[in-house]
Amino acid sequence: MVKLINFALFQLSIKSYYFDIMKSGYSYVKETFEKHETGYQTPHWYRGIEYRKGRSIQRVEHPTKIHRARELGYKAKQGYIVVRARIRKGGMHKVRPKRGRKPRALGVSKYTTGKNLQWIAEERVNRKYPNLEVLNSYKIYADGKNWYYEVIMVDPHHPVIKSDPKINWICENPHKKRVTRGLTSAGKRARGLHKKGWGSEKTRPSLSANKGRGK
Repeated sequence: MVKLINFALFQLSIKSYYFDIMKSGYSYVKETFEKHETGYQTPHWYRGIEYRKGRSIQRVEHPTKIHRARELGYKAKQGYIVVRARIRKGGMHKVRPKRGRKPRALGVSKYTTGKNLQWIAEERVNRKYPNLEVLNSYKIYADGKNWYYEVIMVDPHHPVIKSDPKINWICENPHKKRVTRGLTSAGKRARGLHKKGWGSEKTRPSLSANKGRGK
């Protein structure tokens, strides 16, 4: 029995060894981003300075997290565009009423939107580039005031996109303005569609169809 256990452990160690050898290049890039240093004068620190100096919506040449962009459908070919978006943290920043109110009727703090901020950032980018469609987005940076996302956008009118069988579905009419209808991953998460089974009976087909009883 002991010999069998040792033999099984030996086989497992061999499999893990070969798995480490055969890892893809994107897996090493992912480890670099997940275990990066955030201290003074590190690449992460300089990246934050660059983002704060830039615009709130700014097109970039290449994805910062290439492994995450590829997971979400990005390809380094014509028709794909990456845009960096900055959005402030926190809930709905409302002006405090000057006249008298009950404390519970002030309506200033603890009020949040029905969407998550990533979805709102995607919508702002789509308003900036109305001829493109939002494919997906991912977080790249955060500081004390803002979230920073990179939004992957696709040109549905580009001939390269139309001829690609893996992405030409976005050229069809049912996928127009998909971000405003909550069809991206961030939109579906805000609508409660990432949960299935018990506890999510009121989220499908939509929250409005169930009179807002979902989530």
